[in-house]
Amino acid sequence: MNSAVMKGASPMSFARSGSRSGVAINIDWVTVGLVLAILLLGLVMVTSASISIASKETGDVFFYLERQLILSIIGCTAAAFVFCLPTRLLERISTPLLIIAGALLLFVLIPGLGHSVNGSRRWIRILAFNFQVSELTRVFVLIYVASYAVRRSEELRGSFLGLLKPLGMLTLAGVLLLAEPDFGAATVLFATGFGLLFVAGARLRYAIGMLLIAGAGFAALAFTSPYRLARILAFLDPWAHYENSGFQLAQSLIAIGRGEWFGVGLGGSVQKLFYLPEAHTDFLFAVLAEELGLVGVVLTLSLFIALVWRSFHIARLAHNAGLEFAAYLAVGFGLWLGLQAFINIGVNMGVLPTKGLTLPLMSYGRSSLIVTLGWVGLLLRVYHEAMSEGRSRNAGSASLRKPVESKDEDDDE
Repeated sequence: MNSAVMKGASPMSFARSGSRSGVAINIDWVTVGLVLAILLLGLVMVTSASISIASKETGDVFFYLERQLILSIIGCTAAAFVFCLPTRLLERISTPLLIIAGALLLFVLIPGLGHSVNGSRRWIRILAFNFQVSELTRVFVLIYVASYAVRRSEELRGSFLGLLKPLGMLTLAGVLLLAEPDFGAATVLFATGFGLLFVAGARLRYAIGMLLIAGAGFAALAFTSPYRLARILAFLDPWAHYENSGFQLAQSLIAIGRGEWFGVGLGGSVQKLFYLPEAHTDFLFAVLAEELGLVGVVLTLSLFIALVWRSFHIARLAHNAGLEFAAYLAVGFGLWLGLQAFINIGVNMGVLPTKGLTLPLMSYGRSSLIVTLGWVGLLLRVYHEAMSEGRSRNAGSASLRKPVESKDEDDDE
């Protein structure tokens, strides 16, 4: 199989031509490089943050590193599989995927079928592996929202009912997530879906009205639940609740404050030594800030911002190529990635109330890492199709111009 850069392709695309099939594969190396950089930084920080707890629990200081490497390999395999799926196929099966998502969210709530951890029923047991269904169902729901935005584009842009229908579906999915309970996943799903519908053309006045209603609803849920209210009070003044609900946030703020400009050095964190709970999962960013300082924080933020920007750039390429559904998929990934990273980092810094959300591609999170890498495969698929369609259009335009140019030459003769 020969390799070549196709004429007219982006300098960051890799084209592979088969002697039999003649298929050109376009890989966006910018996205691949950014994802690998975030993954590598995550592996380093998971190793550093988990050494103490891994040694205590298993006797193997590299226990979580080994697991994270295995999960990364599984996730990359999932990305390769998803890359092979045409977006047209995903658009056709978007309704069955939505039904599967609903079934999974119901399945996990059934006693004896859903696996419960710390009072939350969010997982299903697959062999010796706990899989958090909200990670996968979120992708399926957003695929349906992207499909709806294409199929009902005129209704979405022209009427309030066109926006209300998908928001009703998102609300139902959120209710099932809240029953687990998983307030963080419900918030991220609704906000991402809402943002995707707004990008797809929902009218501003309808969007603002529904946003106010949704905000009031989430606020009511937060203030009427005792444990959520405790988190809000701890967020407002963690030092006043240092001995109980504010302990985790206070330890996170101490870790970030100790980092200063250049950090205490890789592996030098004190807070990860059983002071900061969930140091290798939800509060990995605090350990990173302590060990790598402001420099490490700026680097991490830059990588996430660059990946979000790249997702939107790929969405623009797909839109210009006439692939609206694929464009919305890329927008959905960028919105979700940016929103969840923002919430996780905001929680670590005390800007937002505590949520049980991982830092994408970095935190030790089994289901999250695998599904996120699978979604990266979908983003790369969108890029591949956008570049292929763009070249096909350019080739078609050139072939249409050619006879006209030949005729002019004959006239000159």
